[in-house]
Amino acid sequence: MPIRAVRGATQLDVDEREHLLDRVAELVKEVLHSNDLDTEDLISAIFTATPDIHSEFPAYAARLMGMSDVPLICAQELDIAGAMPRVIRLMAHVDTDLPRDRITHVYLHGAAALRRDLTHVHAVPD
Repeated sequence: MPIRAVRGATQLDVDEREHLLDRVAELVKEVLHSNDLDTEDLISAIFTATPDIHSEFPAYAARLMGMSDVPLICAQELDIAGAMPRVIRLMAHVDTDLPRDRITHVYLHGAAALRRDLTHVHAVPD
C-alpha cells in the first residue's frame, strides 16, 4: 500500500491546555474522517506549533485519543513576523490506496485561510 502525507492545521482562540487538546483532537479526527482512515493507517505524525503556544504538547492530544503506538513528535514553527498566531500544524504519514491528488488536507478555524492554493482541501472556518 502506498504511503501518503496528509496536512492539516487549526488555530487556537487562546493558549489554554484544554482548548489546545480539544482543537488538536478535532483536527486529527477530521483528517482521519476526510480521508477514510483509522488510527491503524497512521505511520507517524509531526505536529508543529507557533512560538506563542506554551500550554501543552500537541501530540499529547493524539496520545489521549489512544495513539500510544504511533510515533509522534512536536516541533516549533519558524517565528516569522506577521505570521498567523496560535496555529498548530499536522503532517501525518499514512498507509492509503488514495492517489496523492485525492488526499484531503484539513484546515480548521482561523487556519482555514492558510492554504487556499491546494485543490483538495477541507476548510472549516469559524
